[in-house]
Amino acid sequence: MSNDLSRRKVALVAHDRKKERLASWVRQWADILARHELVATETTGGVLCQNVSDLSITTTKSGPMGGDQQIGAMIAEGKIDLLIFFTDPLSPHPHDVDVKALTRLATVYDIPMACGPATADLIMRSGFLEDAISR
Repeated sequence: MSNDLSRRKVALVAHDRKKERLASWVRQWADILARHELVATETTGGVLCQNVSDLSITTTKSGPMGGDQQIGAMIAEGKIDLLIFFTDPLSPHPHDVDVKALTRLATVYDIPMACGPATADLIMRSGFLEDAISR
């Protein structure tokens, strides 16, 4: 978890068919997200930067090239506070093992995780990013 409890680190990831939906979701919550550190896999980050202005997003490698594992390592090191990962359960993913490892680490380290817009909205409405809460 970030040292500054008022500023959280949010990981943003989306499968290919969900990237535009994530960009739309990020646009909806941009005012709140802009106050926090954002990290995304390379391809997802590129789509977000093209669709949402005024957000600073640090990128890892693309998911299939190790980006999911990089974010997983950040979770294990306590450097991620929230994982927003819009998954596409109806499409095959060649790096499915990496995806499962990422979601497993979020569960193991008890990191709030949303796999779609409904849960992501609930987390945002909960005040999780607004409150200085120590877990």
